[in-house]
Amino acid sequence: MRGIDDGHGCITANGHEEEPVSTEILRQFVPLNDLTEENLRELAGKTPVEQLPKGKSLFRKGDRDNYSFYLLSGVLLLLGDNNQQTRLVGGTAPTRFPIGHHRPRQSTAIADSDVTFFRIDNDLLDILLTWDQNAGYMVSEIDVEEEQDGSDPEIDGDWMTMMLRSEIFHRIPPSNIQQVFMRMEATQYKANETVITQGEDGDYYYFIKQGRAVVTHTTRSGKEIKLAELEAGSGFGEEALISETKRNANVTMLTDGVLMRMAKEDFVELLKAPVLHTVDFAKAQEMVKHGAILLDVRLESEHKNAHLQGSINIPLYLLRIKARQLDKDKRYIVYCDTGRRSSSAAYLLNERGYDALYLEGGLRGLSREDVGQLKTGT
Repeated sequence: MRGIDDGHGCITANGHEEEPVSTEILRQFVPLNDLTEENLRELAGKTPVEQLPKGKSLFRKGDRDNYSFYLLSGVLLLLGDNNQQTRLVGGTAPTRFPIGHHRPRQSTAIADSDVTFFRIDNDLLDILLTWDQNAGYMVSEIDVEEEQDGSDPEIDGDWMTMMLRSEIFHRIPPSNIQQVFMRMEATQYKANETVITQGEDGDYYYFIKQGRAVVTHTTRSGKEIKLAELEAGSGFGEEALISETKRNANVTMLTDGVLMRMAKEDFVELLKAPVLHTVDFAKAQEMVKHGAILLDVRLESEHKNAHLQGSINIPLYLLRIKARQLDKDKRYIVYCDTGRRSSSAAYLLNERGYDALYLEGGLRGLSREDVGQLKTGT
């Protein structure tokens, strides 16, 4: 296989000889094994197998690169402080997780034999995880609430009254409430007309004033999977606006209807900015000493690999269902790797009357000294 040197001695496939990692291989690694088949295929298409000759470094202590490295074969030595060495052998249990995942890098990785590996762009991975989890929890929440609330929102009052039922309006300035209603515009939709298309950038938040809609997910093969139905009194579309990710599903009208919609800029100004607040790690530690709770909304496998000591773990896709188990008298500091998933989670919790902030920059934003406070393994 022909290749190029990337500066650390890594040899990557070049041109038409590039060899992508298969989805079967990707599925053996954490947290890649929690991605949908569709997103695994997308990731595989962007992920070539790479080679590292013996004696070359994969990364060096102090590096702040934005990759997760996974060892496929060969032996790597991780050289840390005080001449501490950790030997990693491809195909063993420890190498199912990213190698030296924390930033800045806490060790130098040297090939003790010829090595094959692959690297994942962390931003891409985090977007895919956020997308998958948002789609999952949206459906779960709709199904659960429809079972518990047999009322018909279309009969229960006008759309403003229905919208004001959300706890989010108790947390924004009164002047913002008036502005929310002033800036929302009524839009007529016909039956079978598409409101949101999966994969597009988020542009509006929607609230159903009249009519019904269906939520579907399009697989890579083009198959449409029905996720849920939405009735008058339901809002949708906020996830992409909060976490800055692509739309994770399609929304199509089942009947003629009227949707109230708010542009992304107005949503951010009037609802997101007043409600969503970040906290740095030093302040978070101080708040924990006074009773705040650290809430990790990453996947269970990510939490087991490394997490902040004392944190509880509720993955984002389960949070809407399990939020009822949390204590509204407590303050929650929500975190993930980057802030994408935790910003969605914090908004969701505030919307339900909880007091939630999210960790600025996530775990990847921790300083070198703070990274040492992470608890690794189970």
